[in-house]
Amino acid sequence: MTALSHRITALDESATIKMAQLSRDLKAKGHDIIDLSLGEPDFDTPEHIREAAKLAIDTGYSHYTPVAGYPDVRQAISRKFERENGLRYDAAQIVISNGAKQSIINTVLCLVNPGDEVILPAPYWVSYKAMVQLAEGEPVVLSTTISSDFKITPEQLQAAITPKTKLMIFSSPCNPTGSVYTRSELEALAAVILQYPDLYVISDEIYEHINFMGKHASMASVSGMYERTITVNGLSKAYAMTGWRLGYLGAPLDVAKAVDKMQGQYTSAANSITQRAVIAALEGSEEPLRNMQAAFLQRRDLVLSLLKHIDGLKYNIPQGAFYFFPDVTAYFGRSFGHHQITDADALCMYLIEIGGVSVVTGSAFGDPNCIRLSYATSEEVLKEAIRRMEKALEQLT
Repeated sequence: MTALSHRITALDESATIKMAQLSRDLKAKGHDIIDLSLGEPDFDTPEHIREAAKLAIDTGYSHYTPVAGYPDVRQAISRKFERENGLRYDAAQIVISNGAKQSIINTVLCLVNPGDEVILPAPYWVSYKAMVQLAEGEPVVLSTTISSDFKITPEQLQAAITPKTKLMIFSSPCNPTGSVYTRSELEALAAVILQYPDLYVISDEIYEHINFMGKHASMASVSGMYERTITVNGLSKAYAMTGWRLGYLGAPLDVAKAVDKMQGQYTSAANSITQRAVIAALEGSEEPLRNMQAAFLQRRDLVLSLLKHIDGLKYNIPQGAFYFFPDVTAYFGRSFGHHQITDADALCMYLIEIGGVSVVTGSAFGDPNCIRLSYATSEEVLKEAIRRMEKALEQLT
């Protein structure tokens, strides 16, 4: 047997990808499965963006690009940051990558040394912890509850910081909880962070435009935080471009240069055709974006109304993204047939095998009491999925 590295053998598989693959495998065997595991909009990419990509193909954008991306595309992103976030990043401070996920891991590898501590407010996106471990850092998980809307307090943050703390990573709107930090909440956290000159923040803002609270607040726009924050965003969620694979970051110049250097050694630049579509996405019509946001809000309200009929679930009301993250501890210790519900992992397997609905265990997000379900699909599918879940959960005794 091949002697694989400790790096890969110690690495957990992505739980969302694992459940999505299980769904595909079961479907291939003829099972009727509704997949609510992946965070992927069911909409097609808006037409004007697709047309921009076709034009790029037809006009010869088929060659290597600068590692950090085409200069004019980075300038478009720069304009976006200033227009929408009040952030002035020069093109040299922007690096385009193969998805926001790569933007995050690039930054982690550039900032974190072995033994450095990285604060992860939980629930956190599944890959944050694995990224820290790949960099040989030490994840420091700050747990939250539904009663706090799954948001950390300044007091929690203060108590978690040690001389080894180098970085905090968080998302707002949050995957998996849909929680959104207000500007005043970010300012309170910033007041703690600014006490520590060597502490940086990765602000994952990929769900910026799927925000039901109004204007999005960026951590880097808080007074004093511009030089401490790496702002990550992308096109996948808001513009329904998951398969196009393009993310980007804005950062202090030295961090951006480091990320450019890192990326140049293992993937080089993002796809040239996708890059040409960025300008159309960021500077074209916003009507498709607003329509998708309205649809997600309508779906959230639908799922909220349906979940109210299921006894035992506890949840917050998501203010962004497209997930619910209900507490399912009421079902622990119950059973049906050979299924023993010992934890959220077991409940997820029960729901896919008995209910025909794929969701993701909360343990992958740092909260073993919950499960995550995505409502980034049609209302008809959501109604059937929740009906199946309710029926399956009612059978547990």
